[in-house]
Amino acid sequence: MNWFDRLTLGRRRGKPKAASAALNLGTDGDAPILPLRRRPSQPLPGPSLPRFHATAGDQIDPRSNDQNASLRIRLRSAFTPAQPITEQRMFAGRREILMTLIRSIEDESLHVILYGERGIGKTSLLHVLAQAARDARYLVAYVSCGASSSFDETFRTVAAGIPLMFHREHGPTSPEAERGDMFAALLGEAPVSARLASDLCAKVIDTRVLVILDEFDRCESADFRRDIAEFLKNLSDRSVRVQLVIAGVADNLAELVQHRPTTNRNIFAFEAPRMSPDEIGELVVKGETASGLRFTDEAREMVVTAANGMPYSASLLSQHAGLSALAEGRSAVVEDDVSAALAEALVEIHGRLTRRAQFQLRALIREGGHKLLGPVAGIAQFSGGRFTADDISQAFSNPDTCEKCRARVERLAAERSLLEAVADEFGQHYRFLDETVPAYLWFLTVQANFINRGARTRTEPSQKAPASAVR
Repeated sequence: MNWFDRLTLGRRRGKPKAASAALNLGTDGDAPILPLRRRPSQPLPGPSLPRFHATAGDQIDPRSNDQNASLRIRLRSAFTPAQPITEQRMFAGRREILMTLIRSIEDESLHVILYGERGIGKTSLLHVLAQAARDARYLVAYVSCGASSSFDETFRTVAAGIPLMFHREHGPTSPEAERGDMFAALLGEAPVSARLASDLCAKVIDTRVLVILDEFDRCESADFRRDIAEFLKNLSDRSVRVQLVIAGVADNLAELVQHRPTTNRNIFAFEAPRMSPDEIGELVVKGETASGLRFTDEAREMVVTAANGMPYSASLLSQHAGLSALAEGRSAVVEDDVSAALAEALVEIHGRLTRRAQFQLRALIREGGHKLLGPVAGIAQFSGGRFTADDISQAFSNPDTCEKCRARVERLAAERSLLEAVADEFGQHYRFLDETVPAYLWFLTVQANFINRGARTRTEPSQKAPASAVR
């Protein structure tokens, strides 16, 4: 039994007929030749131009004749692939992880560094953590880092959210505190250094401050990273009531922070794992409750398989599947809708690929090489697009298929087509040159697998007992 079959073991076979049309599949069930086409969300109303179904205030447009407009509004609020989860009621799974982070901050007074792959749910986790801290009366400064972020700008943002009533030398009865001044009022016009910032934080009393720096990997300034590392070390060397949570896309702590603080005992570094199948299932169920739509068991299991532990993928496919059902006038989401959602997702992902990657994928698909790389791409999604020879063995139980995959990978790496061979301190491995390609190949694999299973189910002879045996 290969890796993909182990993943989908126990899931019921479906008949995704809609997917065959949406993906323009051949009779043999091969994956599509690009580009793919979107299916319209609903029939166009005669000569009239399409219009939005709701107003900017999420009210149904009175001119709309869409009977499912209210469900459509609820659906787009229930599944938000383009936005992180900010409401605790919509947060699925990750309870043990959240508890671990809270204990590290509250009980051990540690600074937290959270890293992991894109789409794994780090930002949603941070928003829920921030809300839990606010509920405990922490002062929370949430900063989304950018390419041009500077330490001066970042700390001034943090200081602007700390009332001066919590300053040791001012207190709640001082004129400045009664006037509503913030810590930022104590900063001069000169750029704020890491030492000045830590000295000011050391004077925080009667409260706790949690500084969350999200998307830290986007920072391009080496000076900013160095200043944050120095700031973190200075806070760790003193009994300060200010703690940092740094998060970003990376494979390890050193890759994210780069200028690693020397006081490692005051840091809790945690790699965000992919969600379990049960957690992905919970995400879909919570979305069902919020949207008013109902996923059949088969459709829900199909989302769980295709998501491959990525909450972003689960939310994306659930939203598209819901829209597919509503376009057909149904509130029940079936496997055909999830297959159509996969086709929509493939269109979106294809648009994010580089032109070079699109051209190379087209050649790969024509030769059938996507069937070999798809299962490996599913594994590579959780290691920055990297995989090893052992991962290839894990993906295929058949020795001949495994050897064909190795040969294909080596050939592509030698040509630097989609892949490259990398040798570092961890040994030899391969890496996808475009970080979007693994998700694309994985969705192709899931789509083709379900379509082929459905085709086999429709052509298999009936298992009913012969008439002579029926009494």
